[in-house]
Amino acid sequence: MIKTGRPPRRAWIARLGPRGEVDLQGAASPRAMVEDAVARVGAGPVRWAIELNSVVLRRIVGEVPVLGGSPAAVEMLRRGNEATTLRALFTLAEGPAATPPTDEAILEGIREFVHRAIPLERVLHGVRVGHAATTEAFLRACAELVGPADAVDEVTAISRELFSYVDELSDTMIRTYLAEHEVWSTSAAAARADLVRSLLSDAAAVDVDEASRALGYNLRRTHEAVVVWSDSPKGGATLQAAAIEVLRARGATTTLVIPVASGRLWAWGTVPPGGTDRTDATHSTGSWETITEALSRQRMRAAFGTPGSGVAGFRRSHREAERGERVERLRCEAGRAPRHATAYADVAAIALLATDLDAAGDFVRRELGGLAARSAPMEALRTTLYHYIGAERSLVDVARRLHVARGTVTYRVKRAQEVLGHDLDDRRFALHTALALAEELGDAVLLPRDVEA
Repeated sequence: MIKTGRPPRRAWIARLGPRGEVDLQGAASPRAMVEDAVARVGAGPVRWAIELNSVVLRRIVGEVPVLGGSPAAVEMLRRGNEATTLRALFTLAEGPAATPPTDEAILEGIREFVHRAIPLERVLHGVRVGHAATTEAFLRACAELVGPADAVDEVTAISRELFSYVDELSDTMIRTYLAEHEVWSTSAAAARADLVRSLLSDAAAVDVDEASRALGYNLRRTHEAVVVWSDSPKGGATLQAAAIEVLRARGATTTLVIPVASGRLWAWGTVPPGGTDRTDATHSTGSWETITEALSRQRMRAAFGTPGSGVAGFRRSHREAERGERVERLRCEAGRAPRHATAYADVAAIALLATDLDAAGDFVRRELGGLAARSAPMEALRTTLYHYIGAERSLVDVARRLHVARGTVTYRVKRAQEVLGHDLDDRRFALHTALALAEELGDAVLLPRDVEA
């Protein structure tokens, strides 16, 4: 059991507590750091700070989206901002002199921003957003917990101390950013990343042979691109090893790997002109299962583009891999079981239809009507009807695929048609397309939760 140390110099700090359930085990900071924080200011204030961090994080990512970018990047930001919030808590509870040195989690995030080519002004914008939200929360808590006679003086004092705290923190962040930028900008890794970004944005301005020599990768060959990511921060070496492994399994003879964010990287492999040398480019015998198993074991996911030749193919395959990644992220947000390996050829239609997600949602809701309701019964009807149309109305095939009785399929199809209010042959293509979008993207394209069928 953790013992709490001396009372804070501000009595109201000890009375801070979260509004909801907050488990200390779910903190982003290491356990030893959390235990030290509890020992210094008490469990209630620490839980309050952890809850506040979640609120501040959402505001930062909402106003400066580039600071997020991937689940792993958001997790790194969560860890750094939690350390910032706890330091602010210590500053108010024990005085500026007792504030610990800037935590490595904060500096790690700053270095990450440099590697992701995020401008310093965007980083400082995020700092300002976080400071404003944190100060607002402290002032609100102070107003609630301090008596009216002392409230004005206390609010003035904590405003001054938090301003001084964030000023010192910003200075440390700026120095860390500039120092890292100086090192990174002269590194081989940065040069390779900049060159690849140039190829992806304006290939005509790049000398292909010179770029190939600089990258150690022949850009005139046929390429298959992949985006590899993890929802938790992983070491760059682990991700790179995974990217090389899956590309080798796809038949690549040489590879190019470019880390782009914590827990995310781009990669390419040179493959035979016809794609892989196995049965086909999207379902290779003996390789696709191996890739999925390897990624599942390492808790990573990957999206593959289709092979393309030359710099144009290098760019197109990469765009396809990123579209495949987007579809997979949308699926996961909709509560679908994650696919560890996604081939663009398998999701191309969904990816193109979901380019404008708002328009896709309008289309689905218009075509499906009440069948687009967010409920388990409607989902069962949609899934059954989707497979029924795709199987050319074979009750046997659908029953086998969904592991239900033929009578259940018959009932669901009849019920779905009643909800639709028209024959299945009316606008059959549009209907099947809308069902496919609903099947893949779920809530993102369905009716609002307060609308019932």
